[in-house]
Amino acid sequence: MLDSTVLDRTQAFLDDFGGALERGDIAAARDMFLEDCYWRDLVAFTWNLKTVEGRDQVEDMLNHQLATTRPRNWQVAEGEMPEEADGVTTAWIQFETDVARGYGLLRLKDGRIWTLLTAMVELKGHEEPRGFDRPLGARHGADKNRATWKEAREHELATLGYEEQPYTVIVGGGQGGIALGARLRQLGVPTIILESNDRPGDSWRKRYKSLCLHDPVWYDHLPYIKFPDNWPVFAPKDKIGDWLEMYTKVMELNYWTRSTAKSASYDAAKGEWTVVVDRDGEEVVLKPKQLVMATGMSGKPRMPDFPGMDTFKGDQHHSSQHPGPDAYAGKKCVVIGSNNSAHDICAALWEHDADVTMVQRSSTHIVRSDTLMDIGLGALYSEEAVQKGMTTEKADLIFASLPYRIMHEFQIPLYEQMKERDKDFYEGLEKAGFKLDWGDDGSGLFMKYLRRGSGYYIDVGASQLIIDGEVKLAAGQVVEVVEDGVMLDTGEKLEADLIVYATGYNSMNGWVADLMGQEMADKVGKVWGLGSDTTKDPGPWEGEQRNMWKPTQQEALWFHGGNLHQSRHYSQYLALQLKARMEGIDTPVYGLQEVHHLS
Repeated sequence: MLDSTVLDRTQAFLDDFGGALERGDIAAARDMFLEDCYWRDLVAFTWNLKTVEGRDQVEDMLNHQLATTRPRNWQVAEGEMPEEADGVTTAWIQFETDVARGYGLLRLKDGRIWTLLTAMVELKGHEEPRGFDRPLGARHGADKNRATWKEAREHELATLGYEEQPYTVIVGGGQGGIALGARLRQLGVPTIILESNDRPGDSWRKRYKSLCLHDPVWYDHLPYIKFPDNWPVFAPKDKIGDWLEMYTKVMELNYWTRSTAKSASYDAAKGEWTVVVDRDGEEVVLKPKQLVMATGMSGKPRMPDFPGMDTFKGDQHHSSQHPGPDAYAGKKCVVIGSNNSAHDICAALWEHDADVTMVQRSSTHIVRSDTLMDIGLGALYSEEAVQKGMTTEKADLIFASLPYRIMHEFQIPLYEQMKERDKDFYEGLEKAGFKLDWGDDGSGLFMKYLRRGSGYYIDVGASQLIIDGEVKLAAGQVVEVVEDGVMLDTGEKLEADLIVYATGYNSMNGWVADLMGQEMADKVGKVWGLGSDTTKDPGPWEGEQRNMWKPTQQEALWFHGGNLHQSRHYSQYLALQLKARMEGIDTPVYGLQEVHHLS
């Protein structure tokens, strides 16, 4: 009876809220929010990824968007029951607008909206052909000279980009480009993915050989085809590479390997890009309407410029170019950096009998993998969550429903639990001289990732090597590279046959500078970060990831990427934005992000 009461009460609230919106009574709708409220919209209302905070911002967004959006039919989602806990009612909801159907998550506190997530699910009249609408495949009956599936596919591969132009070109064929390509394929958006490597998945295969995913399998599914139930929790890089290669084939992606974009320019009058491509030695000019940079969330490798690097007589390279440990047995190896790649490379070199020293230049957040899976991810992305009925799609929306402004408040107590659980482990690291941090506000790994994309290591074994002294630790700044090693500001010299610069990556707009010029890179500005005014994430507050998966200051230029979870989840909303534009649907963007930082 209680559940029925909660359901009735929640539906009555939605009826009132929907009624106010349909009447255009923005003042009444505004009053249904708490003063301290958050409405995160993924395309449905704003044609943007946008979080409005507080009643004034809610009112402003509705003043701009309500007349063109025309939302209606607000319902508690079919088959879902609202829940009450700690004074908060949480309900899955569904609704529609003039052009789309939406889904979301509502949290009510004291009878008003505390947080609201609205996400576009599909465009009316342009639904993905799935379920009862899936393609028949076989063409029954008789027809002279008809093409087989194989012949039709070969014709498409031969003509797209030559006789016919793609609507969208994606630069970068890693997991981001592949996930987005799959979404666009299902929506009927002609797309070409450009990849410089020989095979899909090579961006994984070519990394250091010990690399594996540090995120668990439940967090990492791609759209449409989930990893099988016997897939390893932490997939090795070559296994991921093979999966991506398989995926491009079965999802019928137009995937151009050995293809490098050489230049790109936009003709605003025509609404068209000119992209010059070197396709395995042949110059091909593509004329897409939309251009997506999927060149990796981390951007270009950040190679330091230390004095004396040109005098070093051994091997030196950025971690992204590290070939693996095989050639360095018995060698003195110095790894500059103390984040994920640095730890992985140090551990692999130690396993192959190298003499390894890690140079820690600034404090690092460490969290043990097992603890992170249990406390940090377990409720949404784990076998236990699956057994309790949690789906990947629901987990993604729950995670997306927490506004970035207050997400750290939910994270801090989790990392306090982790700190206490692994107290002996952290004491061992500090005793070894390792400088630890928990983020600027104690909110740990996820916020560090969202704010700056660096500054952490998910421990899968390397930390114990540091504790035990098997991997040596040096603290300080590099002041000079000499012919046989590295000099630190402490006066210490580290002899080296190999120097690995695990020094991170620059903003993605560095790729834009290479392809379109620095003026264009500056026009769109820095990519990634929230504007939290924490280390390496300068303010002002943005409220969403800068430039990712949404309109930018350059018309028809988009950025896509992130980890497998983000590539899966946000590819849906980017694909819908692109499809709407292809179909000529009006897409009035609310709150186009301003540029505050250039890189």
